[in-house]
Amino acid sequence: MGPAKADLLQGTLDMLILKIVGRNPLHGYAISQRIGQISRALLQVPQGSLYPALHRLENAGLLAATWTETESGRAAKVYRLTRTGRRRLEQEVADWRRLSEAIGLILQTSE
Repeated sequence: MGPAKADLLQGTLDMLILKIVGRNPLHGYAISQRIGQISRALLQVPQGSLYPALHRLENAGLLAATWTETESGRAAKVYRLTRTGRRRLEQEVADWRRLSEAIGLILQTSE
């Protein structure tokens, strides 16, 4: 992934995490897997980016986390979207759609 794509992902990673967790509570590894799966492997989220983002979102009150035991018997922190997180997600999705529409209009112009 080139620098431009990496910057874009970093700038939108919080929104992607909120969207994925908004569907159902998940632990960190499952969030990363789901992003890769839905994006048809076009987006890969390294652990070094994912876990700081999860902590940042939790500290901001956008995610809440609880410790649970997985099927394999390991402890895992499961994240769920808070009411504040849902409002933030709605705003970020609206902003993203406006931005992508504006970029699309510019790309459609002939030179």
